[in-house]
Amino acid sequence: MYGIILAGGSGSRLWPISRELYPKQLLNLNSDKSLLQATFQRLKSFTPEENIISITNTKHTSNVRMQLSELTQSPIILSEPVAKNTAPAIAVCTKYVMQKSNSDPIIIVVPSDQFIKDNIKFQNTVEKGEKLAQEGFIVTFGIEPSYPETGFGYINTGDKLGEGFKVKEFVEKPELETAKRYLKEGTYFWNSGIFMFKASVFLKEAEKHAPEIINILNEFNFAKSDEIPFVNFDKMPNISVDYAVMEKSNKIALIKLESDWNDLGSWKSIYDISNKDKNGNVFIGHALDKDSKNSFVYASSKLVATIGLEDTIIVETEDAILACKKDQAQNVKHIYNTLKEQNDNTHLVHKTVYRPWGFYTVIAQGEGFLTKIIHVNPGQKLSLQSHNYRSEHWVTLTGKAKVVLEGKELILSSGHSVDIPLKAVHSLQNPFEEDLEVIEIQKGDPLIEEDIIRYEDMYGRV
Repeated sequence: MYGIILAGGSGSRLWPISRELYPKQLLNLNSDKSLLQATFQRLKSFTPEENIISITNTKHTSNVRMQLSELTQSPIILSEPVAKNTAPAIAVCTKYVMQKSNSDPIIIVVPSDQFIKDNIKFQNTVEKGEKLAQEGFIVTFGIEPSYPETGFGYINTGDKLGEGFKVKEFVEKPELETAKRYLKEGTYFWNSGIFMFKASVFLKEAEKHAPEIINILNEFNFAKSDEIPFVNFDKMPNISVDYAVMEKSNKIALIKLESDWNDLGSWKSIYDISNKDKNGNVFIGHALDKDSKNSFVYASSKLVATIGLEDTIIVETEDAILACKKDQAQNVKHIYNTLKEQNDNTHLVHKTVYRPWGFYTVIAQGEGFLTKIIHVNPGQKLSLQSHNYRSEHWVTLTGKAKVVLEGKELILSSGHSVDIPLKAVHSLQNPFEEDLEVIEIQKGDPLIEEDIIRYEDMYGRV
């Protein structure tokens, strides 16, 4: 069996912790592993790690590679040059698997942002689904609803089919009264977004119902390169696999997912899976409370003090605070989208940004200048790079820095500094055993992360 991990989402409903450049699948939520890492380990329990392919957006590739490299020596990651939703992503990965394996295997497709604790029951369900996939069905895994949820899509089922059901229809996220009716009828399941199929079956159904995807896919040749070419992929329609294939095909079967499942799609879902105190509260971080009930407080950098809250969510980060009623948690995405429309970087990135070599924190920013503290882990180094729009000034705070500047090497001890002129080729490195912290002052316009021209990079970002 092969596994495909869809790792390109934005996680807008978990703002302000989840940001466009560091979405929820990369976060550690209620675990010592990120959701992405937990997903990889779940697949690895029944699929060889060399058979697991992750597909993500180019802007997330380095962070996805960094996290998966903690679990496997050579993670297989395909990078979408532009986001085109799940149907093109799954089609590309399916062709990749067929060309690389020279076979027609069973493939399981899983989102990277779901929370499942009972991996044994999950594996049992997968084995049941595999039988139907071998018979030529595209299998989806449904969650038996426990309450009338309006934030999920539903799948209506018909006759029994082996250990599953024939699928009648996919339905959109319903109004509350409709969701109550679905729950009462007993034939509707929540759509988990997990699929399984024989590779050739999926591609044939895609060719029948979404020929525009397959026509473009025929231009790809992974025998020569693992790269997804921008010119070709950019022509793909932006469409989900549900709309493109699942809602149209007559070869869809559903297996009831036996394990626990939570898509962690809102702060209410984080509250639901968290341990609560005697008053039904969840406090994470530096929080102080008096007389609150059934509330959720997440404090990442400051003391958050609360008094007399009820059914309330408070989430604090370095640069943003979210406060809402618990039953309004699904609407956080509207705040995220508004910030995006206003070009407010609070939707895009945290003040602290993680990179394969360590992290940096923005501590001051104004017109024409930006100041960061850069933390480089031992044995790591930033890419050899230059900038077209900014000069930089580095001051070593702790540790020792190796600086490569226009072909020359400098060693800077604590308190020493160096100027990096505009367009100069340079690199900041830490070949030593202790952590390195450097304060960086940028001057120029525009001051954007995209103003990096890479020449060499140990993390494959050239």
